[in-house]
Amino acid sequence: MKLFDFNINYLCLIQLLLIGFYGTAQQTEIVDFIRTEAIIEPIASEKKVIANASYTFKVLKKCDSIFLDGVGIILLKVNSKNNISITSANKKIWLVSNFKPDKTYTISFNYEASPKKALYFTGNQIWTQGQGKYTSHWLPSLDDMNDKMEFDLTIKVPIDKTVIANGKLLNTIEKGKLNSWEFDMENPMSSYLVAFVVGNFKKKAFKSTSGVPIELYINSQDIEKIEPTYRNTDIIFNFLEKEIGRPYPWQNYKQVPVRDFLYAGMENTTATFFSEAFVVDSIGFEDRNYINVNAHELAHQWFGNLVTETEGKHHWLHEGFATYYAHLAERKIFGEDYYYWKLYQSAEQLNSLSNEGKGESLVNSKASSLTFYEKGAWALHILSEIVGENNFKKAIKNYLERYQFKNVTTDDFIYEVELVYGKELTEFRRDWLQQSAFKSEQAFNSLMKSPFMKEYFEISALLETPLTLKVKELEKALSFPNDFLGQEAVHQLEGEPLILSAPLYKKAFNSNNLFLRQAIALTLTKVPQELKSEYETLLNDKSYVTQELAMGNLWVSFPDEKMKYLDLMKNAQGFQDKNIRQFWLFLALLTENYEPSKRPEFINELKQYTSPVYGHNIREIALEYIGYLNFWDQTTLLNLLEASQHHYWRFQKSSRAILKGVLENEEYRNQLIMLGKEMDSSSLNFLNRILNEY
Repeated sequence: MKLFDFNINYLCLIQLLLIGFYGTAQQTEIVDFIRTEAIIEPIASEKKVIANASYTFKVLKKCDSIFLDGVGIILLKVNSKNNISITSANKKIWLVSNFKPDKTYTISFNYEASPKKALYFTGNQIWTQGQGKYTSHWLPSLDDMNDKMEFDLTIKVPIDKTVIANGKLLNTIEKGKLNSWEFDMENPMSSYLVAFVVGNFKKKAFKSTSGVPIELYINSQDIEKIEPTYRNTDIIFNFLEKEIGRPYPWQNYKQVPVRDFLYAGMENTTATFFSEAFVVDSIGFEDRNYINVNAHELAHQWFGNLVTETEGKHHWLHEGFATYYAHLAERKIFGEDYYYWKLYQSAEQLNSLSNEGKGESLVNSKASSLTFYEKGAWALHILSEIVGENNFKKAIKNYLERYQFKNVTTDDFIYEVELVYGKELTEFRRDWLQQSAFKSEQAFNSLMKSPFMKEYFEISALLETPLTLKVKELEKALSFPNDFLGQEAVHQLEGEPLILSAPLYKKAFNSNNLFLRQAIALTLTKVPQELKSEYETLLNDKSYVTQELAMGNLWVSFPDEKMKYLDLMKNAQGFQDKNIRQFWLFLALLTENYEPSKRPEFINELKQYTSPVYGHNIREIALEYIGYLNFWDQTTLLNLLEASQHHYWRFQKSSRAILKGVLENEEYRNQLIMLGKEMDSSSLNFLNRILNEY
């Protein structure tokens, strides 16, 4: 048997089996890992890290084996003291010795790793994402979020690169062609929140009203977008500190957009990473701003980072709280009507799910994101109404102070609220925590406390009413100083006879309200001649969504003037994903005799956007258009194959759907087979597997 190859004795074997049976959380009763110090050097050319890590831990009970999680970790050199044997087996680093209770130990070792998860090399950036239990793929640690420790990282990178990581930057030491960036954390955290990013960044630094240092980073080439991207960050930070009632719990706060990120954002302790899709100029801000994600990830610094769930069934204590406080921050910035509109939108989704028999309890560990995030936020909104705003705030403050740097359950939180409220919350527990059905009647009654929502429900109730009988009500909605009422009025014009709807459309056009006008572009896709001149003004709106829609709708509606619209929009780019530019190239290539001498240039530009040089959001659009136009060649086929293996699963999924269609074409299938000799072994194996499937 191989079980004893690592000098693990019989007692140790029994412990290993028990830990494996009962789960890794058992180890927290045996040992407390206090501190990790790691020197990490990412090697971009090989997509790996070489590192040295040291660990300080206190033994709580007599034992002879302790482990760290270490998936794919290869030990290079062990610096063992106190007769501790350090070995690697079964995705763990094993520490074996005759450990004494109440004694503190320190060990260290050198290692390397080529992670398949958690550490990503994307273009000129390197970044981590440890959500759940993945940090152990690049840094031996504990996947159990109940074990918190202080992490102090030093990251060695080329001297032209910038590093952002957890904690305070103590020093940057240059040695040869490398800089060592030394970071210090003062307090413990769960390992999934350990993070660093390497790239070419510029920053803006300031302090919050309470004196917390804040640094906002952005890619060097996007420096002119730093203000609109981070707009209102100071307001959000100051508001949440005051609203939550407990000062920001860490040394400083940093934010940075990263390429090909897996989520909208991630709340790494003191260092939020977010998708570069939220990098916008002032026009992009109107449709795709970072405010909600910004507030959500910041709220996690308290809810999730300072106090952390014990297990998945209490996940709403992270996501529901972050969602709720993000809604409150948006209310601060955009107003009361916006707050209730967001609640209404999520209530519609939750009620639909519930009516389909798919409702979920908030304390169901397998619940969906919609439940944890939005039902969790609704539960807190209702709870605040039940106990009163002052009691709610006091309970939140007490909860955070009692459990800071610890792990919590739902009962821990509710108990704190009941202490302040002076009553048991039996009905609330049943209705909002335990019951799978969404309490739509309670939600509706809460929404009706908003005068705006009353107006909205009155207008939306007219949906089936003939237009001739509701003209005055729609006119009033189009005049009301609220985006959402006017949008609902515009939506109700869809499909109505133009002789009746034209005056109302013109009123909406003349409102100069960005979102009323956008509602026209969304719903009036076949542009009538009578509204052509008004519709053409949408091309100049400060909205990249509206501009793209209007360009496409006008191009289709007036075939004889296609070239006119292409000329008007030829210099527009759009969001970070170049939505308008790529759509323009698509339309230009479909337009017969449009700048024929430049056609090869247009084709090459669109093909270029499929390259791994660009982020997935740009590539996804380009691959779709190349597919529609059937412009596949050797380069785009290889780019499609690479995209089909991308680490971002949504992009990977859409690329594989396109690849499936391509492989149905015998010519392209044969081209890919011939290109196999130019691929690395991983891509070739993937191609062979896909060919067998299709």
